[in-house]
Amino acid sequence: MGATMVLEDFATATDPYRRELLAHCYRMLGSLHDAEDLVQETYLRAWRAYDRFEGRSSLRTWLYKIATTACLTALENRKRRPLPTGLGGPSEMPGDELVERPEIPWLEPIPDSALVDDPTDPASVVSARETTRLAFVAALQHLPARQRAVLVLREVFRWKAAEVAEVLGTSTAAVNSILQRARAQLAEVRPSQDDRPAPLSTTQQQLLERYVAAFEAKDITAIVQLFTAEAIWEMPPFTTWVRGPEQIGRLIELNCPAGPDDMRLLATRANGQAAFGVYLRGADGVFRPFQLQVLELEDNAVGHAVAFFDLSLFPAFGLPATYPEPRG
Repeated sequence: MGATMVLEDFATATDPYRRELLAHCYRMLGSLHDAEDLVQETYLRAWRAYDRFEGRSSLRTWLYKIATTACLTALENRKRRPLPTGLGGPSEMPGDELVERPEIPWLEPIPDSALVDDPTDPASVVSARETTRLAFVAALQHLPARQRAVLVLREVFRWKAAEVAEVLGTSTAAVNSILQRARAQLAEVRPSQDDRPAPLSTTQQQLLERYVAAFEAKDITAIVQLFTAEAIWEMPPFTTWVRGPEQIGRLIELNCPAGPDDMRLLATRANGQAAFGVYLRGADGVFRPFQLQVLELEDNAVGHAVAFFDLSLFPAFGLPATYPEPRG
């Protein structure tokens, strides 16, 4: 009975932090699936040590220490998770055969539903979106694991240098030095603080409606008009990526197997950004998962699109196994 009461007390005390710990592990690992595993490991380690928790720090801080240590251990034997843009320059010939690299551990998106308990709370939504944007998480992947941990704990969670030093088993001076190096390394690749996500404007909502219509019709002319002059299109596990609306249109025209009316798009949210589950019509007429697109909007156009071909992401986003049949 005593053990049951302790377990109930542990669950009641720690469950409120599960989502934010998932976001923390995701920032560290760049993978939704790996982050879920590390959160489970964090809770297992915390449960085993719960009777020794003395309350010298808050329970939240204690859980973050366990999670960060677990992430650093996991990262010792793992390669960083890039996007194609992190591996080389853009393709000059969008019509070339695509190069697929399934052995690379690619960066993964995370559904908005996994980030916040209350999607109607503007403060928590904005905070989660700012620090899990795809561009920011991709930028973190350029850092060694300890630099990544220091940057996240110091700048996302505003921990004191002494608190971070305790987690890493080092000195406050060393933490400040690591943070300085991390900031310098991220200076060229991290997203601008001026690009903080905001609620979609009416014009942007209309843009997304045009986006759906253009892709479902595979109207290349209309697709080209959706993107900014310097827009990027990339699609892991293919290393090919292109810059500019004409190149994007050419890539889709020559390499997308769909014809007009062969695709359907279902709206979702990923990393605080607009996203779509894309379904492709099969020979039997059924629309099945094809790719998950995550969009970065710049004013009233699309500035960056990542099309993920990892179909295991569809269930994580609550997307159905087939596109819903229209109601008769």
